[in-house]
Amino acid sequence: MRSPLGVALASLATTSLCACLAAAPAQAQDISGGVQAPLRPSTGSSPLAGGTNYGAPTLSLHPVVSELSIATEAAAGRPPRLVVRIDEADVGTVDAQVTVISLSTHRPVITVKLGWVHTHSALTVSWPRAAVLRAGSYEVSVSAHDRYGRALARAVGHAGEVTLTITAPKSVPPAVAPPPAGVPTPAQTVADGAVFPVAGAHNFGGPENRFGAPRDGYLHQGQDILTAEGTPVVAPLAGTILTTSYQAAGAGYYAVEQTGVGFDFMFAHCQAGSLVVAAGQNVAAGGSLCRAGQTGDATAPHLDFEIWVGGWQAAGGYPIDPLAYLEAWEHPAAAG
Repeated sequence: MRSPLGVALASLATTSLCACLAAAPAQAQDISGGVQAPLRPSTGSSPLAGGTNYGAPTLSLHPVVSELSIATEAAAGRPPRLVVRIDEADVGTVDAQVTVISLSTHRPVITVKLGWVHTHSALTVSWPRAAVLRAGSYEVSVSAHDRYGRALARAVGHAGEVTLTITAPKSVPPAVAPPPAGVPTPAQTVADGAVFPVAGAHNFGGPENRFGAPRDGYLHQGQDILTAEGTPVVAPLAGTILTTSYQAAGAGYYAVEQTGVGFDFMFAHCQAGSLVVAAGQNVAAGGSLCRAGQTGDATAPHLDFEIWVGGWQAAGGYPIDPLAYLEAWEHPAAAG
C-alpha cells in the first residue's frame, strides 16, 4: 500500500506530463498521413520539400541545375541549341561554365565560360563560332559556384549533365544545279594541264568536309582538303587573281582566281602571312598562292577549295561540287 507521500508524487508527475503534451504544437498531417515539411527559414513560406521536379525552382543552399535542355541526338556540325537554368536560394548570380567532353577520349572538346549569370532565369548558350562536333558520343556538363564558393549540387534530377549522340550525315543533299553546257569536264581540264591545288600529302576528310555538308545556317560550298599546316597551295589552272582578303568568322585569309575556261576558284583558310599574290596578278597553272592554314572559322589545317560558275559571288553565279575535278587532278593519268 502506497504512502500518502508516494501518491502525491505520482499525481504530480502525471499532471506535469499532461501539461507538456498539451503545450506541444501539433504538426499538420497531409491526407496521406505524412508530416508537413518545415517552412523556408528566410520567408516563412514555401515548404522545404525533400525533392523537386526537374525543371522546377529549387530551394537548395548550393547552385542546382533546374533546366538543361538540349537535343540528345543531332547531326555532325554545329552543336545543337542548349538552354540552361541554375537556381539557388537567396542568391542572385552564380559563376557558370558549360563543357562538352568526348566520351571516346574523355577530353573536353568545347568549353564555354558563361561568367556570372542570373539565377532563376533560363539562358541560351552561345557556342563559339568555330565549335563543331564530329560523329560520336559526348557528355554536356554544367558547373557553377556562388559567391560563397559553394559548388553545384549533384542532386538526383539536377545533375547538370546529359549525354549527346552526334551522327554522321546519312547523305549529302545537292546544294546547287549542275554546271551548264560548255563548262569543261574534269578530263578536259586535265588535258589543259590542270594541277592539284595542294602540293603535299592530303586527304578529303569525311562527309562533314564535302560540298553541301550542313553548316550553321547554310551548306558547305566547297571541298575541304585536309593537309599539314604550311603545305603549299597552288593555282590549278592559269588565270588572274580577282581578290585577296581576310574573313575572321569564315574563310580566314583567302584568294580568288578567275580562269579563262568559265571557272572562278576560291582558296580559303590560308596560313596567316602566307599569301604571295594580289588582285590583278596573273598566275600560271601550278603557281604559288599561299600556304594551307586554319585561319577564320576552321578547327584544323586545310584548304577549302571552291569552284564557281558564272562568277564568284556574282549575280547568277553559283558554286559546283569540285570533288570530281580534284580527283581528276589528283590522278591525271586515270582521268585521261
